[in-house]
Amino acid sequence: MSAFRQLCSFRVGDHLFGLDIERVQEILLPPPLTRVPGAPPEVAGLLNLRGQIVPAIDLRRRLDLPDGTAPADAPHVVLRGDDGAVSLRVDAIGDIIPFEQSDLAPLPDNLRGPLRSLLLGVHALPDRLLLVLSADAVVDGLAPTSSASASPSFPVISQESR
Repeated sequence: MSAFRQLCSFRVGDHLFGLDIERVQEILLPPPLTRVPGAPPEVAGLLNLRGQIVPAIDLRRRLDLPDGTAPADAPHVVLRGDDGAVSLRVDAIGDIIPFEQSDLAPLPDNLRGPLRSLLLGVHALPDRLLLVLSADAVVDGLAPTSSASASPSFPVISQESR
């Protein structure tokens, strides 16, 4: 028997995506973001989540989708992980979608590009396809590591160099 799962669905552009609901910590209304100079283009900034500093990822850029206009009230899906929370900016939140793990169809062989490495498979809904994302792959390399956050590295300025 297959495992029953639930997906948190959301829209980015014309695409419907889903993430395992067990990885979703919460949904936020658009929080104020602080830009980070020199950050990769998919990093929208940092947000303060009840005292915890969380990186915010522009999912449209992370998925290498065509640039579009994100709504001014774009919500964020906050994921929890071993290295802390990460926020994903999406265009709109959808529904909670139940499914059996066995219903997850494999990706077509001709699907190429960066998106392929971020997807677990495809789930067929009555009226469209839901692309199921790997939470780990989406945030891989973007979240601060626990060791990095424990001992930040700052340039040392000696009295002699002043």
